[in-house]
Amino acid sequence: MPKPKKANQYDDPSFNYLHYWDGRDYENAAERIALKRLLKGKHFKHAADIGGGYGRLCVFLKDYADKVTLAEPSQQQLDIGKDFLKGHKGIDMVLTQTEDLKLKDKSVDLITVIRVMHHLPEPAASFAELKRVLTDDGMIILEVANNAHGLNRLRYALKGKKVPEQPVDIRSKKNRRDDEIAFVNHHPKTVIKQLAHEGLKVEKILSVSNLRSPGLKKVMPRGLMLTIEKSLQKPLAKSFFGPSTFLLIKKAS
Repeated sequence: MPKPKKANQYDDPSFNYLHYWDGRDYENAAERIALKRLLKGKHFKHAADIGGGYGRLCVFLKDYADKVTLAEPSQQQLDIGKDFLKGHKGIDMVLTQTEDLKLKDKSVDLITVIRVMHHLPEPAASFAELKRVLTDDGMIILEVANNAHGLNRLRYALKGKKVPEQPVDIRSKKNRRDDEIAFVNHHPKTVIKQLAHEGLKVEKILSVSNLRSPGLKKVMPRGLMLTIEKSLQKPLAKSFFGPSTFLLIKKAS
């Protein structure tokens, strides 16, 4: 197997992932709604946010865990995180990649992997690493960049095609370079099969960011959007309607 490309694309000094979230309050809140729903009533010893950027969700996770580790392949993001997380105790950082996590076996009982699957066209090695560091009774929350969302299914149907089962690179040919890490969307059914192959089972599914639309955000109050979002996450889960699919995963017995 070829050595994975170093996932340090966010070290580009012209790109600040913190600023990427400007204007994405709905998406951020929608993801937190999903996490709250999946974590309700639970508490953990050690949570790790894999590929967590500057720590956007680490402060949130601290409400559910005694200790939180931000595991991120970009040194620039960790540097931004030092300021973002300043004053928050119980959060540490490690420079690492999903295929080779610098964490001990069975050392984490909650793992979150949000907005990372975009960069994993072949996630088997990453899934094996997640299983390695997860405690036997721990859980993983994996967000899948969903290529089979409702609008895409309509687009494919109008062309007389089915949604591809394999990952689809969503960059234009103009913006695609061979030396770059991939940027793909996945079919959730394929991801679920890949997880099962690594001994991981999906116990719950949520459809997330169901109202993601620049036009809709301009005309609908955010509070109303989030009220509707909360009501849709469970009913639309099995149809994989939204552009993000959240999977609650545990080790297969």
